[in-house]
Amino acid sequence: MTFRMPAEWAPHERTWMAWPGPNATFTGDDLARAREAWAAVARAVRRFEPVTMVVPTGQSQEARPLLGPDIELVERDLDDAWMRDIGPTFVTDGSRLAAVDWVFNGWGAQDWAVWEHDAKIARQVAGLAGAPVHSSPLVNEGGGIHVDGEGTVLLTETVQLGPERNPGWTKERAEAEIHARLGTTKAIWLERGLTGDYPPHGFGTLGHVDIVAAFAGPGVVVAHIQPDPAHPDHELCARNVELLRSVTDARGRALRVVEVPAPAAVRDEEGHWVDYSYINHYVCNGGVVLCGFDDPRDETAAGIFRRLYPGRTVTLVDARTIFAGGGGIHCITQQQPAVPG
Repeated sequence: MTFRMPAEWAPHERTWMAWPGPNATFTGDDLARAREAWAAVARAVRRFEPVTMVVPTGQSQEARPLLGPDIELVERDLDDAWMRDIGPTFVTDGSRLAAVDWVFNGWGAQDWAVWEHDAKIARQVAGLAGAPVHSSPLVNEGGGIHVDGEGTVLLTETVQLGPERNPGWTKERAEAEIHARLGTTKAIWLERGLTGDYPPHGFGTLGHVDIVAAFAGPGVVVAHIQPDPAHPDHELCARNVELLRSVTDARGRALRVVEVPAPAAVRDEEGHWVDYSYINHYVCNGGVVLCGFDDPRDETAAGIFRRLYPGRTVTLVDARTIFAGGGGIHCITQQQPAVPG
């Protein structure tokens, strides 16, 4: 049988995360705040399923008091803490687990990034999970893809086709490689990511899709919209919604697009445009862990996700510190799907 990446709402065996250590992204007080934020997400996920935290070598004693006793810790050398991107993408053929190891180059070899250890962590996590590795020549990260588990994958042109990652790759070649690794058959390409995800806005990924749009069920996509016409993402998001409503998925269904308004806050404390987004959520067994921003629209977003995921508990966790580092809750979590037997 073909290996495929299940939808995120399919049953999980566990969630993998990586613990922040001192690096260019987090220093001083920022590092302390990051660790508190990562721990809050880990504890929220742990209510629903096991969590394994990969901790930089020698830092378990610092991590344990924040994480509590029921989160598994394993030590490995790390550069940064974005498990969605540095970890493996797990796939299954229905009875066996495997792990895709994409090439990782620091989100397009950005000048602030270091990835000597992170480039090796996917294979190490796969080993811990007992999953054979399927190596890919594509430079890619888990935040650059989102699947419906039924053959469709969401992508952005500035990630898989960007010269910082895959110079010379055509769209056809990138699609063929992604389909071969994920078991998908149709790619839906969005133009780019949010403005705050690119230089000179600090740390970013150059356009990950998981902050812009995500599947929330068969034939259902949640899409970030920016209601403020002064924000540079306002028109971009409108174009994304228009495109998503014009296409079909791998099974020929017209997509139902659920618009999720951005938080009311549009600038950070330094006056920069923010890319705060509720799309960057994480679905786990019986729960949805949703980015919160201490914002009037937090509860509006929570209501949308409660309707999308009836029977799952929606938990808001303050994600502002995570976003300051260049990502959100989805970016720091990676699901290992459950395999029967």
